[in-house]
Amino acid sequence: MRIVRSLDHYEAAADLLLSIGLFDGVHIGHRAVLSRLTSARAPGQLAAAFTFERHPQEYFHPGQGPKCLTTMEQKVNLLAGCALDLLFLLPFDERMQTTPAQTFLEEILLERLRTKMLIVGENWRFGQGRQGDVYLAERLLAAHHCAFEAAPLLERDGEKVSSTRIRSLVEEHDFRKADALLGSAYEVRGIVVTGEGRGQLLGYPTANLSIAPEKLIPTPGVYACRARRDGKDYDAVTSIGDNPTFNGKALTVECHLLHFSGSIYGEQLSLTEWRFLREQKRFKNAEELIAQMTLDVQTAS
Repeated sequence: MRIVRSLDHYEAAADLLLSIGLFDGVHIGHRAVLSRLTSARAPGQLAAAFTFERHPQEYFHPGQGPKCLTTMEQKVNLLAGCALDLLFLLPFDERMQTTPAQTFLEEILLERLRTKMLIVGENWRFGQGRQGDVYLAERLLAAHHCAFEAAPLLERDGEKVSSTRIRSLVEEHDFRKADALLGSAYEVRGIVVTGEGRGQLLGYPTANLSIAPEKLIPTPGVYACRARRDGKDYDAVTSIGDNPTFNGKALTVECHLLHFSGSIYGEQLSLTEWRFLREQKRFKNAEELIAQMTLDVQTAS
């Protein structure tokens, strides 16, 4: 899959079958749409997705955009697994924000990209002031012999499949359903960095993870999960919180790998198969905390 980061440097060499969206999580609804594109692809045509490096809300309200189910790296890897030929991964900037809707369709999609089929969500809005909608797109694209589809959201168990819904499931600790709607296990990746070293003193050494700030992590609490390190999986207990027993202030993600010893500073851990164990709690002393940690490890084993 070729990644295009600037339309100015893109020279269309083939007709495109295209889908536009945020694709956060690349969930089963996204995959169903992209599968329709790749199934419709004829010899000499390319199947492509068009998305942005950051959520558009970050442009209008920096630091206030929704947390993402996938980091950009994760999203690119998942989209690459959808048999696409091209990914337009673009900044959402002033130029994009001020492009009139009709100009976006005619000059960008039709002329520059040579789009012959476009599939978007039924609530798609685009162009300056979000003035463009699926009705404008359908009317204008049909006049240029470009196929168009406004796809309704996929449903599972009577509910719409959406990134917003999956975020709520993660926050509600319903990881089984979140994984089912994602089509893969919810994953949190982080680089192991130096922490307080307190876990080692308590007898349960932990890997303190540095996680991309835009990534959605489970709410504070203690979780059982699977930790992948260097291609090998370990049962693990992960604590997310501000260490109230020790008057902590910063939110940390600390992972204890069962049946493992060794230094892994600077390495990456991937956490999946989340299972909520208990809420974050302030203990009277270290002894009470150690006793609870022992129970947590037993429960996770």
